[in-house]
Amino acid sequence: MKLALVIPNYNHHIAIEKTLTDLAQYQLPCYLVDDGSDDQTRYVLQGLADKFNWVTLIQHPYNRGKGAAVMSGLRQAYRDGFSHALQVDADGQHNLADIPLMLSTSEQHPAALISGQPQYDESVPKGRLYGRYITHFWVWIETLSFDIQDSMCGFRVYPLAATEQLFSQQALGERMDFDIEVMVKLHWQGTPVVHVPTKVIYPEDGISHFQGVKDNVRISWMHTKLFFGMLARLPRIITKQNQTAQSLQTTQHWSAISERGSFWGIKFLAQCYRFGGHWLCRAVMYPVICYFFLTGKTARDASLGFLQRVQQQQPNHPDLNNPVNWRDSLKHFFTFGNAALDRIDAWCDRINLSQVDFNDRHILAEQVASGRGAVLIVSHLGNMELCRAISIHQQKVKVNVMVLTQHAENFNKVLQQLNPQSSLNLIHVNELDPSTAMLLQQKIEQGEIVVIAADRTSSSSQGRVTYLPFLGQEAAFPQGPFILASLLDCPVYTLFCIRQQGRYQVHVEHLSDTLKGSRAGRNARLTDAMSLYSQRLAHFAQLAPMQWFNFFDFWRKDELVTRNNQPSQSSAAPLPSQDR
Repeated sequence: MKLALVIPNYNHHIAIEKTLTDLAQYQLPCYLVDDGSDDQTRYVLQGLADKFNWVTLIQHPYNRGKGAAVMSGLRQAYRDGFSHALQVDADGQHNLADIPLMLSTSEQHPAALISGQPQYDESVPKGRLYGRYITHFWVWIETLSFDIQDSMCGFRVYPLAATEQLFSQQALGERMDFDIEVMVKLHWQGTPVVHVPTKVIYPEDGISHFQGVKDNVRISWMHTKLFFGMLARLPRIITKQNQTAQSLQTTQHWSAISERGSFWGIKFLAQCYRFGGHWLCRAVMYPVICYFFLTGKTARDASLGFLQRVQQQQPNHPDLNNPVNWRDSLKHFFTFGNAALDRIDAWCDRINLSQVDFNDRHILAEQVASGRGAVLIVSHLGNMELCRAISIHQQKVKVNVMVLTQHAENFNKVLQQLNPQSSLNLIHVNELDPSTAMLLQQKIEQGEIVVIAADRTSSSSQGRVTYLPFLGQEAAFPQGPFILASLLDCPVYTLFCIRQQGRYQVHVEHLSDTLKGSRAGRNARLTDAMSLYSQRLAHFAQLAPMQWFNFFDFWRKDELVTRNNQPSQSSAAPLPSQDR
């Protein structure tokens, strides 16, 4: 790895000497590009080039723009035999103490573009900060991923061979649009992007060359061209992603797939929700869901397969076309997005009990009044989260939910920012073990409710499943939740919360006073309870098929899947996989 520095400069004569002095310790050759500066700056730069023998001064006869200056430096470094170039701004914005981290990251990923990911202080102008969010959104669309978390930071290590290949094949913008365009097109070209957090400040005496109207128009036009460039590449991208998904679909366990959504993507949607409510959030979310629908072959096939099974059981289902087609599946995806908004509504206290039909409320009320805890067996159908949110808001009953947070980590982080109470009473587990059972036993003894989802096998449940009839074919149901319920020796109920005719309806049914009993009859006792649960799950799944949120092959033989406790990272998207 042979590395040089590239510093574009246009009329920065105050901070540049300090910047070069601070850079001297790294003993790296430097290309200082004078982009047609005024006489005062030109004399200063010439003097600095004479003072520092490791600085090579490149001069433009007139001002061409920051992008042109960077390109001149990068191309000269490439011609001189350097493999990488670190771009640094001349105005002192960048934290030069992060250079060793940038360089070590580049050594670990020599083919990647290493970019700073700004961590701002109070000095950042709010207009510039908010403008970055708009650019982030468009870059995510243009790359069809969240690989680029920040496209405007000028603190970067370029792999020069890949960059020169791009320069020789395409004309790029030469002004403030350059930083964004070069990163997007390098991504298109297959260059990985790795981000390194770095502190960025805006000096009080700093000089900004950003021309509000001209540069915003220029950047808008660039995004327009990039968007249509993305559309031209879309069939190729979708084909590649579908091939990758197809190779995993037959063997991958559901727990090996993480949520499709970066933290900033989901946070952006949350801000849309905060400022514009459902209408603005849907306006942003629906196009992205369409992208997920096109690229998510595994989830799309699982949706179609499930809906077809529902129609086989109920040929004239009012919610489905006959025969089921892609429109039904797309509607299924949209329903999932709307359910996420309803979860946010519940935690922001925009849904209360007066908007929920809870005819079986007395069953749980009597159980809580008895002072004895209970287990609720739930599923990934409908919106059980609404019940937990309302219970915490009213503080009348404590509900503890076992969760696999790794499958909705980003969504849960954003939800916690909207309402810190959303993380209350979550019990984070990877598998059911004795320590978990002891903790839950304490909750039951204190008269609390423990909620366990029983419709997904776990990453460690191979061989501990029971095959039961479900919508016309046997499916694997995990034994763990029912074994745990038997150990807790308390009443067990099923709970389903589905949306019908604009209102949520909660259904609670008694399953057993206790699943504990003699060892001899244990298997039969647990199998009976699991059968009752699977029957009720099938009933409500047929009642509200669009609210079934298991987007994987539910009927695949459990022993044929590959388990992996480390979730694979899929291309980004703003919606999580529900984990509760």
